[in-house]
Amino acid sequence: MNRRQFILGSTTAMVAIPARNVLAGSLAAQLPATPYSDIALWQGTPPGGGGPSGSESLSAKGALSNVMQPSLRVFRPQRANGRAVLIAAGGGYKRMEMGQEAWPAADWLTKLGYTAYVLTYRLPSEGWRDGSIVALQDAQRALRILRGREQHISLLGFSAGGHLLGMAATRADFRSYPQQDAIDRMSAHADSAALIYPVITLEEPYTHTSTHKVLVGPHASNEQNAEYSVQNFVTRQTPPIFLVQAEDDPISDPHNTLIMAAACERQQVPVEMHRYTSGGHGFGMGKPGTPTVEWPLRYKAWLQQA
Repeated sequence: MNRRQFILGSTTAMVAIPARNVLAGSLAAQLPATPYSDIALWQGTPPGGGGPSGSESLSAKGALSNVMQPSLRVFRPQRANGRAVLIAAGGGYKRMEMGQEAWPAADWLTKLGYTAYVLTYRLPSEGWRDGSIVALQDAQRALRILRGREQHISLLGFSAGGHLLGMAATRADFRSYPQQDAIDRMSAHADSAALIYPVITLEEPYTHTSTHKVLVGPHASNEQNAEYSVQNFVTRQTPPIFLVQAEDDPISDPHNTLIMAAACERQQVPVEMHRYTSGGHGFGMGKPGTPTVEWPLRYKAWLQQA
């Protein structure tokens, strides 16, 4: 398949961190059955400092917030295929929908032989001194850690997590934080990126999202909006992109995937796009009763080639 066509329809030193609070009931059942380990992204205080106090908050549906220690949760398959996927859940940069998006994706990927790394990133509104850039700092740090461990790295981001990993995929050469240690000499580039119902642009007339409000604010200038719009950073060095969205998405305007696909086309970046007539927003690995249940099969075929 020609992915430029639109298809409608290590040597690193890392610190282990304690497991999060034991989950009970139906929420625990959402975690992948495979064993996991946790890796702290930063040794000591993250760049800039600051952050929330207290303990992490995990809702009954698996929405994570009040993040003090950004990390990677690593899920390993029984039979590894030598490839890894870095996953970022959405939540408007106000929370991370682990139970709805990241954990089910990790479970699905490990069954296919991929090592899944679920990213817990800092939320910009939770008092971090580096402000809106802290999530990108975490994503780039995670990529550098993975470069010391894995040969092939793909990205999978949902909603605001799609915005975050879209920025990471297109801005690999951008230094979002000062070098901390030897890990930061590693490259932050990805080999491919799948963005699922992503927020791509923060420019007019698409300024209604929580992503826009949190990252640049309601009175942002055109320049600030452009600075956080993924499509503006697509170049010929951008890795292959996979896009999924429902045409009735009420949160991320359906033009977002069209805008990203067009930017890829202009730069001759391989792009595969799947748009579905219904499914809304936040459908994770597919909403039963809608055509979005098909996208993981399309993604599986793409991932094997990307």
